[in-house]
Amino acid sequence: MSDTTELGKTPLTALNARIGGKMVDFAGYEMPVQFPEGVMKEHLHTRAKAGLFDVGHMGQVILRAKSGKVEDAALALERLVPVDVLGLKPGRQRYGLFTDQNGGILDDLMFANRGDHLFLVVNAACKAQDIAHLRKHLSGDFEIEELTDRGLIALQGPAAEKALAKLNPDVAAMAFMDVKDVTLAGASCIVSRSGYSGEDGYEISVPAEQAVELTEALLADPDVHPIGLGARDSLRLEAGLCLYGNDIDTTTTPVAAALEWAVQKVRRAGGARAGGFPGADVILPEFERGASRRRVGLAPEGRAPVRGGAVLFADETASEPVGMVTSGGFGPSVDRPVAMGHVATSLSEPGTRLYAEVRGKRLPVTVATLPFITPRYKRA
Repeated sequence: MSDTTELGKTPLTALNARIGGKMVDFAGYEMPVQFPEGVMKEHLHTRAKAGLFDVGHMGQVILRAKSGKVEDAALALERLVPVDVLGLKPGRQRYGLFTDQNGGILDDLMFANRGDHLFLVVNAACKAQDIAHLRKHLSGDFEIEELTDRGLIALQGPAAEKALAKLNPDVAAMAFMDVKDVTLAGASCIVSRSGYSGEDGYEISVPAEQAVELTEALLADPDVHPIGLGARDSLRLEAGLCLYGNDIDTTTTPVAAALEWAVQKVRRAGGARAGGFPGADVILPEFERGASRRRVGLAPEGRAPVRGGAVLFADETASEPVGMVTSGGFGPSVDRPVAMGHVATSLSEPGTRLYAEVRGKRLPVTVATLPFITPRYKRA
């Protein structure tokens, strides 16, 4: 951002600053990287109790068919994602990927079947291009509406259910990936039981003018602390969750990203609605033969974190790289450094020893199974 460009604000920007958030530029928005508690304590508090995150910089989009049939909107979205949208039942949410003609990932997203339309949540840094992509390919019979009058907050951690149920007990009956309309502190909210931390929790779309009141009501619970982007990143890294632009991008196919689970059988070769999405001719064959590289977990030896961008080698003297670290840092919950990266598929088996080049030295790392922690989603 240039010095003259004004950063975007969420409905909670002023509140974040008032309660001590250290504000930084993130994806063109003024966002809290941490609060006075500090990244380490914020991370551990989310794992132990409940953390509240402002994610209002992300894009919220409605996709509606002019026919009024959600099935038509679902089939339209399937033209852009290699995911089973049509089979998603009302009141349920799913993870998806926008792909390009080369099989690369344009962005990852969440989408929900809201009965008569689809509700999409896309990444902040990609939302303008995602909305343009939708409008370019789905114009005419479909309405694409960006919701600019809503905030988005995430409540994550084992105490999240109890804290949110104080405002409306109906949320306790929700299971992982359920989505429903819920009134919270007088606000009409769209609530999903999901998140980006590996913990049980909720994401809450709230009218902008009521976002502060709802946030303050949640923070009044002693188990709920405000959490910044720093801890959000370390939490998702421990949970083995991808960050767009780091772990996945247009050079990464779903198979190379180890995201095969996100492409349901109905969209794969031999499925009832196989292909029909950008890059299908590249992506679908990889389910049979594999990709040349693969996203893996990496466990650095010792206490020094290995950050994104570090080049990986097969041994201490090799001249040719075999991969790269895409995300890395210290994992407070596991009390050791953790990382993810892309490596040659032949070297992707857990237990494989590699070397990361850090400041001119090669540090040993071991390919590890993801995630580094046991997720605690409420499945039923």
